[in-house]
Amino acid sequence: MSAQYKLVRCSINGRDVEKMVDVRASLTDMLRNDYRMTSVKKGCEVGECGACTVLIDGETFNSCIYLAVWADGKEIRTLEGLMSPDGELSDIQQAFVEEAAIQCGFCTPGFLMTATEILEANTLFTDEELRKLLSGHLCRCTGYENIFRAVKKTMYRRQGKEIDF
Repeated sequence: MSAQYKLVRCSINGRDVEKMVDVRASLTDMLRNDYRMTSVKKGCEVGECGACTVLIDGETFNSCIYLAVWADGKEIRTLEGLMSPDGELSDIQQAFVEEAAIQCGFCTPGFLMTATEILEANTLFTDEELRKLLSGHLCRCTGYENIFRAVKKTMYRRQGKEIDF
């Protein structure tokens, strides 16, 4: 039995692309193999760890359990799309640096994409709400607290409010 292929047209980090993809391929595989988006990590490959998180039309998805063919007509954002064209870090990326919210870094791109969705809601979430919104990610290094602080700090800054931990 031969593989079936389908043409997928989508936008990746603001760039319109099209590619013939195996109908069985995950979005993770398409992004990594065809477009070299290496920030999209292959972790558990069953949607549990969050390392492969991307934004699709502004909403986070685990790309390992999202078929590439489903991305047809969608706008996809990966970590590579957060930086400005001149290479300047986004405010949430800078906050991760400031709060030392990175250790081995494997989970970081997924956390940053979820943080982007949270921040784009333009809402001042409570600590409990924020922890729940970040809960779809596994990290074996950081203990999560610095990640939480980085997201909270950026959320407050975007709201024009001061925060004191």
